[in-house]
Amino acid sequence: LHDADLNDATLRVTGKGNKTRIVPIGRYAITALHTWLTIRALIAPVEEQALFVNQTGQRLKQRTIQMRLQKWALSHGLAQPLHPHMLRHSFASHLLESSHNLRAVQELLGHADIATTQIYTHLDFQHLAKVYDTTHPRARKNRREDID
Repeated sequence: LHDADLNDATLRVTGKGNKTRIVPIGRYAITALHTWLTIRALIAPVEEQALFVNQTGQRLKQRTIQMRLQKWALSHGLAQPLHPHMLRHSFASHLLESSHNLRAVQELLGHADIATTQIYTHLDFQHLAKVYDTTHPRARKNRREDID
């Protein structure tokens, strides 16, 4: 619970191997967390330090999160099961696609080795073709403008 600093817009995350890192929290997440903390105060005992708790005020278990994601995916007609790691993968892929900063993605994911982060560099060919078409001078449709 003390790992969320909404005033500073940061969250301390503890990952594998008990490694901790500080990650930023966006404004929509801060608003949602303020709402959640009001609700959480009504259901969780004071001594419970987990940020997210279940209906009885106990720390959410990993399996509960997996089951809730699967239920959500089914209710929204997704063809394949949804797993928490898929959210992490999507986050990393979108962040890398928009920022092109592999080192920042490495830091946010908590990877010790940059090689681990490089698996997210598999940008699809259509995206690469679009970038090429919109940025490379020889790819422009109206080549006359390039000559003038």
